[in-house]
Amino acid sequence: MENTDLTVNGARRSVGTAPGSTVAEALRDGLGLTGTKTICGTGACGSCTVLLDGEPAAACTTPCAEVGGREVTTVEGLGGDHPVQRAFAAHDALQCGYCTPGFVVAAAAFTDRWRAENGDGEPARAEVAEALAGHVCRCGAYEGILAAVAAACAGKHDAPDGTAPARVEAAEKTTGRARYTTDVRLPGQLEGVLVRSPHPHARVGAVPAAHDGAAAVVDLLGADRTARWAGQPVAAVAAPTRAAALAAAAALPLEWTPLPAVLDADAARRPDAPLVYGTAEARRAAPRSNEAPPPPAKWRGNVRGPADFGWRGGTAAKRIAAARARGDERLVSAVFTTAAQSHSSPEPHACVAHWDGAGDLHLHVSTQSVAKVRAAAAKRWGLAPERVHVHAEHVGGGFGAKVGLGVETVAAAELARAAGAPVRVVFTRAEELAHGGHRPATRAELSLLADADGNLAALTLDVHGDGGTAVGTNSAALARYLYGTAPRRLRDHDVVTHTPPGLPFRAPGGPPMAWALEQAVDEAAHRLGEDPIALRRRWDGNPRRAAVYDWAAALPAWAGRAPSGSATGRFRRGVGVATANWLYLLDPAAEVELTVEGGVVVARTATQDIGTGSRSVIADVLRAELGLPADRVRVEVGHSGTVHGPASAASSGTPSIGPAALDAAARLRAALPGGPAAALDGAEGLRVVGRRRRDRRGYVTPFPLGGLAIGRGFAGAVNVTEVEVDTGLGTVRPLRIWAGIAAGRIYAERLARSQCEGGIVQGVGYALHEERRTDPVTGAVLTDSLDSYRLPRIGDIPEITVRFHEEGWEHVPGGGVGLGEISTVAVAASIGNAVHNATGWRPLDLPIRPDRVLAGLAGLPGRAAPGEGGA
Repeated sequence: MENTDLTVNGARRSVGTAPGSTVAEALRDGLGLTGTKTICGTGACGSCTVLLDGEPAAACTTPCAEVGGREVTTVEGLGGDHPVQRAFAAHDALQCGYCTPGFVVAAAAFTDRWRAENGDGEPARAEVAEALAGHVCRCGAYEGILAAVAAACAGKHDAPDGTAPARVEAAEKTTGRARYTTDVRLPGQLEGVLVRSPHPHARVGAVPAAHDGAAAVVDLLGADRTARWAGQPVAAVAAPTRAAALAAAAALPLEWTPLPAVLDADAARRPDAPLVYGTAEARRAAPRSNEAPPPPAKWRGNVRGPADFGWRGGTAAKRIAAARARGDERLVSAVFTTAAQSHSSPEPHACVAHWDGAGDLHLHVSTQSVAKVRAAAAKRWGLAPERVHVHAEHVGGGFGAKVGLGVETVAAAELARAAGAPVRVVFTRAEELAHGGHRPATRAELSLLADADGNLAALTLDVHGDGGTAVGTNSAALARYLYGTAPRRLRDHDVVTHTPPGLPFRAPGGPPMAWALEQAVDEAAHRLGEDPIALRRRWDGNPRRAAVYDWAAALPAWAGRAPSGSATGRFRRGVGVATANWLYLLDPAAEVELTVEGGVVVARTATQDIGTGSRSVIADVLRAELGLPADRVRVEVGHSGTVHGPASAASSGTPSIGPAALDAAARLRAALPGGPAAALDGAEGLRVVGRRRRDRRGYVTPFPLGGLAIGRGFAGAVNVTEVEVDTGLGTVRPLRIWAGIAAGRIYAERLARSQCEGGIVQGVGYALHEERRTDPVTGAVLTDSLDSYRLPRIGDIPEITVRFHEEGWEHVPGGGVGLGEISTVAVAASIGNAVHNATGWRPLDLPIRPDRVLAGLAGLPGRAAPGEGGA
């Protein structure tokens, strides 16, 4: 170690650093200034931005040796009263908040420079986007960021206005005070790293109990001693520093016996392909890429399925076959594919574990379910639940990849027990992109037939999911719930390979299903000569979506669109539409407890806030129901040891905690007959517990499955997208996206809007940019950095308009259901349909890459509409 002198936030500081340390390492590890986050480690995401002599710089790639004598300003140095910080809070320009400090620092520099040169003039959207082009927000809070920076530049936030921000923890996130798992530092804490398999398939010898240079070594593999994918954790090592742990891990003597591997889905289907799972026991233990248990299905080699969810499937198949034989123009048939999409949560998978003197386990973990982690940890280590203490004060995103007891938590806890000291395990960005979860790739064979009256007559859909070693493909199953009751054969198959397992990703199975079905419906409208919105409205028949269809049809962009393929010239504009629905899910056991403490109503529940705004939903309900000002309500989430809270998954959070908070408020109001505001001071210690009351007419499921019940009804969305296609370069640029969302009551309007905007942004990424790739020879994930894995950035995002329809959910306590998943399902399909409208070519494969666009345009037969086989 060597001492490095830095001038940070106006003060001269001396910090011990290892040779070659970066400014980010010195700030975070040496000075405890954890507002500076390191997401990528390569300067590609902007999260670590600091000011060097007033100019933005990437702290993760700037060596300490280069900043001697220069002034370093971090987000903490802005003091919390910069106009940009107030603007971010006012416009809800954040969600999980992990990338927010970097955005704030860069935006502050831009705002100061802009105002010095332009006074209070408001910059154009493109100017703000250009200034922040080096920053990534995986949650997709770009619309709020653009609005906040423009308002700050115009002088609208020079002074506090006394208005409480939409998000109750906004100030913590905009100042860098919010503490995430990656920021936790405990006395005597060791660093743990995972030892991963270099082979896609191998037998692994015994892991030594100890090794030179390691404070502890633990085995993670299990009894069968088989690694089934390149990168699979087989052991973990802890040491006083990360460098020492990495060195010990690299020197760990392990015996590897490579085995034959199969690395792509086509090869896996062959009868002679090496088996991923050779026994029934191994197949039962396969990880899942869906939130629900997979339905029963037979295995044939590496293929699991089909799992059939159709209705009158034989009739559907016969009608399709007859239509194909007679060359019926009303038959649409095509094969659609989607690439794997990495979750890439801003905060990587992380855990800090320690065992106290009484034998209790303490876990600081980046999780989407405090309750599930506690229960699973108690079961694994044979502890009573009250002896497991889980903390997730702030969580930097998850999107479905952080629901269960992850390997980072198992490794940290086992190492901590072996070493007798706290241990931290944090994925690198390469590990997060490669092994932190992904939406499985899919191949969908679809046929859709309309009858002579223009009604849906039959649908067949066979989906093969490629989720690596995981099973749980459910895309075909989701096509049962749209467009009436026409006969349909819907079959899902899993094709397993020796590649990393997929995990549930925001609306599991939904976007791939919509990509195929919604383009087929669009093509059917084209062939029938019917308006695509009118056709969907007629086929759908769902009264909750009727008003949204009417709104979408009245949009000027839709009414003024040109016929498909009629545009000319290099730049061609088109408008497309797609519909989605999504299951209404809830946790019927959710509770919220209220305690009066010092004249303040304190709400607690063992849920967590991953950026969805659970704190704010509870706070808004309590303020409104009890008539209290903001400073007399406090919400504490992210800790076990209180009443049961739901997971932040399956769009179940808000429809679970919202009604529980309403019930708690009613109970507290009844216990304070003089009125809450007047009686709080005399009610110290008063405690009530609100529960999630049962829906009128109950639920679809007779009992919860995995803590979730399926409610009655589907949330709905209609997406209209305008794009511009550059026929010279093959690029597709979304210009505007409109989203009509029918999900009932909106608890926190600005946060709900931000959540939907984020879902749309992830849909844009799925459509145009994101493609996880593996090496076909080694099975290693190649897209393991934010330089090689392309996330949508602020300049990629069009103007987004969200319209909420709040009626139709009167049977639900609170009147509203979840938004996070319904907002993303149909986005990619609407972009695909817009590309077809602009060019006459229909994209079948995601992402819609420039090479695919150019090849598709080159193959158009004299600009005629594509026939059967090209959808």
